[in-house]
Amino acid sequence: MATALAPDAPAQPARARDWIETLQRYRHPDIPRSVFEVFISFVPFAALWAAAWAALSVGYWLTLLITIPAAFFLVRLFLIQHDCGHGALFRKKLTNDWVGRVIGVLTLTPYDAWKRSHAIHHASHGSLDDRGEGDIDTLTVREYRALSPRRRFLYRAYRHPFVLFGIGPTFLFVIQHRLPIKMMSGGDWRSWASVVGTNIGLAALVALMVWLVGWKAFLAIQLPIVAIGSSIGVWLFYIQHQFEDTIWDGRPEWNVHEAALHGSSHYDLPGFLPWLTAHIGIHHVHHLYSRIPYYNLPKVLRDHPELAEVHRITLWESFKCVKLRLWDESQRRMVALSDIAVA
Repeated sequence: MATALAPDAPAQPARARDWIETLQRYRHPDIPRSVFEVFISFVPFAALWAAAWAALSVGYWLTLLITIPAAFFLVRLFLIQHDCGHGALFRKKLTNDWVGRVIGVLTLTPYDAWKRSHAIHHASHGSLDDRGEGDIDTLTVREYRALSPRRRFLYRAYRHPFVLFGIGPTFLFVIQHRLPIKMMSGGDWRSWASVVGTNIGLAALVALMVWLVGWKAFLAIQLPIVAIGSSIGVWLFYIQHQFEDTIWDGRPEWNVHEAALHGSSHYDLPGFLPWLTAHIGIHHVHHLYSRIPYYNLPKVLRDHPELAEVHRITLWESFKCVKLRLWDESQRRMVALSDIAVA
Protein backbone atom coordinates (compact mmCIF):
# COMPACT_ATOMS: atom_id res chain seq x y z
CA MET A 1 0.00 0.00 0.00
CA ALA A 2 1.51 3.33 -1.05
CA THR A 3 2.65 5.77 1.60
CA ALA A 4 0.23 8.69 1.99
CA LEU A 5 1.63 12.10 1.13
CA ALA A 6 1.12 15.27 3.13
CA PRO A 7 -1.19 17.85 1.46
CA ASP A 8 1.75 20.18 0.73
CA ALA A 9 4.06 17.43 -0.53
CA PRO A 10 5.15 17.67 -4.16
CA ALA A 11 3.18 15.53 -6.58
CA GLN A 12 4.77 12.19 -7.33
CA PRO A 13 5.07 10.70 -10.82
CA ALA A 14 1.86 9.01 -11.94
CA ARG A 15 3.52 6.81 -14.56
CA ALA A 16 6.57 4.62 -14.21
CA ARG A 17 8.50 6.40 -16.95
CA ASP A 18 8.01 9.74 -15.15
CA TRP A 19 10.35 8.47 -12.41
CA ILE A 20 13.29 8.41 -14.82
CA GLU A 21 14.18 12.08 -14.41
CA THR A 22 14.17 11.69 -10.62
CA LEU A 23 16.15 8.47 -10.57
CA GLN A 24 18.90 9.63 -12.91
CA ARG A 25 20.20 11.88 -10.13
CA TYR A 26 21.42 8.75 -8.32
CA ARG A 27 23.29 7.22 -11.24
CA HIS A 28 26.76 8.65 -10.64
CA PRO A 29 29.19 6.17 -9.04
CA ASP A 30 31.53 7.09 -6.20
CA ILE A 31 34.77 5.54 -7.48
CA PRO A 32 36.53 5.10 -4.08
CA ARG A 33 33.32 3.54 -2.76
CA SER A 34 33.12 1.20 -5.76
CA VAL A 35 36.73 0.07 -5.28
CA PHE A 36 36.08 -0.45 -1.58
CA GLU A 37 32.96 -2.52 -2.37
CA VAL A 38 35.02 -4.86 -4.53
CA PHE A 39 37.66 -5.12 -1.79
CA ILE A 40 35.19 -5.69 1.04
CA SER A 41 33.53 -8.46 -0.97
CA PHE A 42 36.58 -10.32 -2.26
CA VAL A 43 38.71 -10.27 0.91
CA PRO A 44 36.05 -11.86 3.18
CA PHE A 45 35.34 -14.45 0.48
CA ALA A 46 39.03 -15.38 0.25
CA ALA A 47 39.38 -15.37 4.04
CA LEU A 48 36.34 -17.62 4.49
CA TRP A 49 37.65 -19.99 1.81
CA ALA A 50 40.95 -20.23 3.68
CA ALA A 51 39.11 -20.75 6.97
CA ALA A 52 37.06 -23.56 5.41
CA TRP A 53 40.31 -25.23 4.31
CA ALA A 54 41.83 -24.89 7.78
CA ALA A 55 38.63 -26.29 9.32
CA LEU A 56 39.09 -29.57 7.44
CA SER A 57 41.56 -30.57 10.15
CA VAL A 58 38.80 -30.13 12.76
CA GLY A 59 35.92 -31.74 10.92
CA TYR A 60 34.05 -31.46 7.63
CA TRP A 61 30.94 -30.25 9.47
CA LEU A 62 32.79 -27.06 10.40
CA THR A 63 33.99 -26.61 6.82
CA LEU A 64 30.40 -26.88 5.58
CA LEU A 65 29.24 -24.28 8.10
CA ILE A 66 31.89 -21.84 6.85
CA THR A 67 30.92 -22.40 3.21
CA ILE A 68 27.51 -20.81 3.89
CA PRO A 69 28.76 -17.25 4.53
CA ALA A 70 31.40 -17.80 1.83
CA ALA A 71 28.57 -18.56 -0.62
CA PHE A 72 26.84 -15.29 0.30
CA PHE A 73 30.02 -13.35 -0.43
CA LEU A 74 30.29 -15.17 -3.76
CA VAL A 75 26.74 -13.98 -4.51
CA ARG A 76 27.80 -10.46 -3.55
CA LEU A 77 30.71 -10.68 -6.00
CA PHE A 78 28.26 -11.81 -8.69
CA LEU A 79 26.08 -8.80 -7.95
CA ILE A 80 29.09 -6.49 -8.28
CA GLN A 81 29.70 -8.13 -11.64
CA HIS A 82 26.01 -7.51 -12.36
CA ASP A 83 26.43 -3.76 -11.72
CA CYS A 84 29.49 -3.74 -13.97
CA GLY A 85 27.35 -5.28 -16.70
CA HIS A 86 25.01 -2.31 -16.44
CA GLY A 87 27.92 0.15 -16.56
CA ALA A 88 26.93 1.32 -13.08
CA LEU A 89 29.92 0.69 -10.82
CA PHE A 90 32.62 2.72 -12.60
CA ARG A 91 32.52 5.68 -14.97
CA LYS A 92 34.47 4.02 -17.78
CA LYS A 93 33.04 1.13 -19.78
CA LEU A 94 36.47 -0.52 -20.01
CA THR A 95 36.84 -0.55 -16.21
CA ASN A 96 33.36 -1.99 -15.71
CA ASP A 97 33.95 -4.68 -18.30
CA TRP A 98 37.34 -5.86 -17.05
CA VAL A 99 36.30 -5.90 -13.41
CA GLY A 100 33.25 -7.88 -14.49
CA ARG A 101 35.32 -10.32 -16.55
CA VAL A 102 37.77 -11.02 -13.72
CA ILE A 103 34.97 -11.53 -11.19
CA GLY A 104 33.23 -13.74 -13.76
CA VAL A 105 36.00 -16.31 -13.37
CA LEU A 106 35.22 -16.56 -9.65
CA THR A 107 31.45 -16.70 -10.20
CA LEU A 108 31.70 -19.18 -13.10
CA THR A 109 29.89 -16.66 -15.30
CA PRO A 110 31.11 -15.64 -18.78
CA TYR A 111 30.70 -11.90 -18.34
CA ASP A 112 30.13 -10.70 -21.92
CA ALA A 113 27.74 -13.55 -22.76
CA TRP A 114 25.81 -12.99 -19.53
CA LYS A 115 25.81 -9.20 -20.09
CA ARG A 116 24.13 -9.64 -23.48
CA SER A 117 21.53 -12.05 -22.14
CA HIS A 118 20.80 -9.85 -19.13
CA ALA A 119 20.37 -6.78 -21.32
CA ILE A 120 17.71 -8.67 -23.26
CA HIS A 121 16.04 -9.57 -19.96
CA HIS A 122 15.87 -5.90 -18.97
CA ALA A 123 14.58 -4.87 -22.39
CA SER A 124 11.84 -7.52 -22.58
CA HIS A 125 10.88 -8.58 -19.06
CA GLY A 126 7.13 -8.87 -18.61
CA SER A 127 6.47 -9.19 -22.35
CA LEU A 128 4.52 -12.35 -23.17
CA ASP A 129 5.81 -12.07 -26.75
CA ASP A 130 9.52 -11.98 -25.82
CA ARG A 131 10.02 -14.76 -23.26
CA GLY A 132 12.93 -17.18 -23.24
CA GLU A 133 16.10 -15.11 -22.87
CA GLY A 134 17.62 -14.50 -19.46
CA ASP A 135 14.51 -15.35 -17.46
CA ILE A 136 12.71 -18.25 -15.78
CA ASP A 137 10.41 -20.10 -18.17
CA THR A 138 6.84 -19.06 -17.39
CA LEU A 139 3.68 -20.22 -19.14
CA THR A 140 0.21 -18.74 -19.09
CA VAL A 141 -2.73 -20.80 -17.88
CA ARG A 142 -3.99 -21.06 -21.47
CA GLU A 143 -0.62 -22.26 -22.74
CA TYR A 144 -0.33 -24.85 -19.97
CA ARG A 145 -3.81 -26.24 -20.66
CA ALA A 146 -2.89 -26.66 -24.33
CA LEU A 147 0.14 -28.84 -23.53
CA SER A 148 0.22 -32.60 -23.86
CA PRO A 149 0.37 -34.59 -20.59
CA ARG A 150 4.09 -35.21 -21.19
CA ARG A 151 4.84 -31.51 -21.70
CA ARG A 152 2.83 -30.62 -18.61
CA PHE A 153 4.89 -33.10 -16.60
CA LEU A 154 8.15 -31.58 -17.89
CA TYR A 155 6.99 -28.06 -17.03
CA ARG A 156 5.94 -29.13 -13.53
CA ALA A 157 9.31 -30.84 -13.08
CA TYR A 158 11.18 -27.74 -14.26
CA ARG A 159 9.24 -25.50 -11.86
CA HIS A 160 9.58 -27.91 -8.90
CA PRO A 161 11.57 -26.27 -6.05
CA PHE A 162 14.09 -29.15 -5.96
CA VAL A 163 14.94 -28.48 -9.62
CA LEU A 164 14.47 -24.71 -9.74
CA PHE A 165 16.41 -23.91 -6.57
CA GLY A 166 18.45 -27.11 -6.12
CA ILE A 167 20.05 -28.99 -8.98
CA GLY A 168 19.08 -26.43 -11.63
CA PRO A 169 21.24 -23.52 -10.40
CA THR A 170 24.32 -25.73 -9.98
CA PHE A 171 23.82 -27.15 -13.48
CA LEU A 172 23.46 -23.62 -14.86
CA PHE A 173 26.68 -22.25 -13.37
CA VAL A 174 28.88 -25.37 -13.48
CA ILE A 175 27.82 -26.94 -16.80
CA GLN A 176 25.68 -24.66 -18.97
CA HIS A 177 27.93 -21.62 -18.56
CA ARG A 178 30.89 -23.70 -19.78
CA LEU A 179 29.28 -24.54 -23.14
CA PRO A 180 29.35 -22.00 -26.01
CA ILE A 181 27.27 -24.20 -28.33
CA LYS A 182 24.25 -21.88 -28.40
CA MET A 183 26.47 -18.87 -29.16
CA MET A 184 28.22 -20.71 -32.01
CA SER A 185 24.95 -21.72 -33.66
CA GLY A 186 23.70 -18.15 -33.41
CA GLY A 187 26.90 -16.59 -34.74
CA ASP A 188 27.47 -14.62 -31.53
CA TRP A 189 31.26 -14.71 -31.53
CA ARG A 190 31.72 -12.12 -28.78
CA SER A 191 29.71 -14.26 -26.36
CA TRP A 192 31.50 -17.38 -27.61
CA ALA A 193 34.87 -15.75 -26.87
CA SER A 194 33.55 -14.74 -23.45
CA VAL A 195 32.70 -18.36 -22.59
CA VAL A 196 36.03 -19.68 -23.87
CA GLY A 197 38.04 -16.94 -22.15
CA THR A 198 36.24 -17.51 -18.84
CA ASN A 199 36.84 -21.25 -19.13
CA ILE A 200 40.56 -20.68 -19.69
CA GLY A 201 40.77 -18.37 -16.68
CA LEU A 202 38.76 -20.81 -14.60
CA ALA A 203 40.99 -23.73 -15.59
CA ALA A 204 44.07 -21.76 -14.56
CA LEU A 205 42.51 -20.80 -11.22
CA VAL A 206 41.39 -24.37 -10.49
CA ALA A 207 44.87 -25.69 -11.36
CA LEU A 208 46.43 -23.18 -8.97
CA MET A 209 44.06 -24.04 -6.12
CA VAL A 210 44.47 -27.79 -6.63
CA TRP A 211 48.24 -27.31 -6.53
CA LEU A 212 47.92 -25.33 -3.29
CA VAL A 213 45.39 -27.44 -1.34
CA GLY A 214 44.91 -30.68 -3.31
CA TRP A 215 41.96 -31.73 -5.45
CA LYS A 216 40.01 -33.42 -2.64
CA ALA A 217 40.14 -30.36 -0.39
CA PHE A 218 39.36 -28.07 -3.31
CA LEU A 219 36.23 -29.98 -4.31
CA ALA A 220 35.15 -30.43 -0.68
CA ILE A 221 35.15 -26.63 -0.23
CA GLN A 222 34.32 -25.20 -3.65
CA LEU A 223 31.43 -27.46 -4.59
CA PRO A 224 29.22 -26.56 -1.59
CA ILE A 225 30.08 -22.86 -2.01
CA VAL A 226 29.02 -22.96 -5.65
CA ALA A 227 25.92 -25.05 -4.97
CA ILE A 228 24.73 -22.82 -2.12
CA GLY A 229 25.67 -19.58 -3.87
CA SER A 230 23.99 -20.49 -7.15
CA SER A 231 20.81 -21.50 -5.33
CA ILE A 232 20.76 -18.20 -3.42
CA GLY A 233 21.25 -16.29 -6.67
CA VAL A 234 18.42 -18.07 -8.50
CA TRP A 235 16.14 -17.68 -5.46
CA LEU A 236 16.72 -13.92 -5.43
CA PHE A 237 16.07 -13.68 -9.18
CA TYR A 238 12.89 -15.75 -8.79
CA ILE A 239 11.41 -13.65 -5.98
CA GLN A 240 12.25 -10.44 -7.83
CA HIS A 241 9.89 -11.36 -10.68
CA GLN A 242 7.72 -14.37 -9.77
CA PHE A 243 5.30 -12.88 -7.25
CA GLU A 244 1.52 -12.84 -7.29
CA ASP A 245 0.82 -9.28 -8.45
CA THR A 246 3.64 -8.99 -10.95
CA ILE A 247 2.60 -8.01 -14.49
CA TRP A 248 2.86 -9.66 -17.89
CA ASP A 249 1.41 -8.23 -21.07
CA GLY A 250 1.45 -8.94 -24.77
CA ARG A 251 2.18 -6.32 -27.35
CA PRO A 252 1.07 -3.59 -27.87
CA GLU A 253 -0.12 -3.25 -24.25
CA TRP A 254 3.32 -4.14 -22.84
CA ASN A 255 5.34 -1.14 -21.68
CA VAL A 256 9.00 -1.45 -20.66
CA HIS A 257 8.78 1.13 -17.85
CA GLU A 258 5.57 -0.23 -16.31
CA ALA A 259 7.00 -3.76 -16.55
CA ALA A 260 10.17 -2.59 -14.79
CA LEU A 261 8.43 -0.89 -11.87
CA HIS A 262 5.44 -3.20 -11.46
CA GLY A 263 6.89 -6.46 -12.75
CA SER A 264 9.75 -6.38 -10.23
CA SER A 265 9.49 -6.63 -6.47
CA HIS A 266 10.97 -4.81 -3.51
CA TYR A 267 12.35 -7.80 -1.61
CA ASP A 268 12.63 -6.28 1.85
CA LEU A 269 15.14 -8.57 3.57
CA PRO A 270 15.89 -8.29 7.30
CA GLY A 271 19.06 -7.40 9.17
CA PHE A 272 22.40 -7.77 7.40
CA LEU A 273 20.98 -9.48 4.30
CA PRO A 274 20.34 -6.34 2.20
CA TRP A 275 24.03 -5.39 2.42
CA LEU A 276 25.16 -8.97 1.87
CA THR A 277 23.00 -9.21 -1.27
CA ALA A 278 24.14 -5.80 -2.57
CA HIS A 279 20.62 -4.32 -2.20
CA ILE A 280 19.44 -6.31 -5.21
CA GLY A 281 16.11 -6.61 -3.38
CA ILE A 282 15.34 -3.01 -4.40
CA HIS A 283 14.76 -4.56 -7.76
CA HIS A 284 11.89 -2.43 -9.02
CA VAL A 285 14.06 0.68 -8.83
CA HIS A 286 16.99 -1.17 -10.36
CA HIS A 287 14.90 -2.33 -13.33
CA LEU A 288 13.49 1.14 -13.87
CA TYR A 289 16.96 2.74 -13.89
CA SER A 290 19.70 0.11 -14.05
CA ARG A 291 22.60 2.60 -14.14
CA ILE A 292 22.20 3.38 -10.43
CA PRO A 293 25.06 1.79 -8.41
CA TYR A 294 23.59 -0.67 -5.93
CA TYR A 295 24.92 1.27 -2.94
CA ASN A 296 22.77 4.27 -4.00
CA LEU A 297 19.52 2.27 -4.09
CA PRO A 298 18.80 2.59 -0.33
CA LYS A 299 19.17 6.36 -0.69
CA VAL A 300 16.48 6.31 -3.38
CA LEU A 301 14.06 4.70 -0.92
CA ARG A 302 15.03 7.08 1.88
CA ASP A 303 14.41 10.09 -0.36
CA HIS A 304 11.24 8.64 -1.91
CA PRO A 305 9.62 6.38 0.73
CA GLU A 306 6.55 5.82 -1.45
CA LEU A 307 8.73 3.60 -3.65
CA ALA A 308 9.53 1.39 -0.65
CA GLU A 309 5.92 0.16 -0.59
CA VAL A 310 5.70 -0.72 -4.28
CA HIS A 311 5.36 -4.53 -4.49
CA ARG A 312 7.11 -4.95 -1.14
CA ILE A 313 7.67 -8.59 -0.16
CA THR A 314 9.09 -9.68 3.19
CA LEU A 315 11.25 -12.75 3.69
CA TRP A 316 8.33 -14.68 5.18
CA GLU A 317 5.96 -13.64 2.39
CA SER A 318 8.49 -14.70 -0.24
CA PHE A 319 8.22 -18.37 0.75
CA LYS A 320 4.59 -18.32 -0.37
CA CYS A 321 5.71 -17.42 -3.91
CA VAL A 322 7.27 -20.85 -4.45
CA LYS A 323 3.91 -22.38 -5.36
CA LEU A 324 3.25 -19.84 -8.14
CA ARG A 325 3.81 -21.48 -11.52
CA LEU A 326 1.53 -19.86 -14.14
CA TRP A 327 0.39 -16.43 -15.29
CA ASP A 328 -3.40 -16.17 -15.32
CA GLU A 329 -4.27 -13.66 -18.03
CA SER A 330 -7.90 -13.37 -16.95
CA GLN A 331 -7.12 -12.61 -13.29
CA ARG A 332 -3.82 -10.84 -14.11
CA ARG A 333 -1.85 -12.58 -11.41
CA MET A 334 0.50 -15.52 -10.88
CA VAL A 335 -1.30 -18.65 -9.70
CA ALA A 336 -0.48 -22.12 -8.43
CA LEU A 337 -1.19 -25.22 -10.48
CA SER A 338 -3.73 -26.20 -7.84
CA ASP A 339 -5.69 -23.00 -8.58
CA ILE A 340 -6.63 -24.05 -12.13
CA ALA A 341 -8.73 -26.77 -13.64
CA VAL A 342 -7.06 -28.79 -16.37
CA ALA A 343 -9.08 -30.92 -18.78
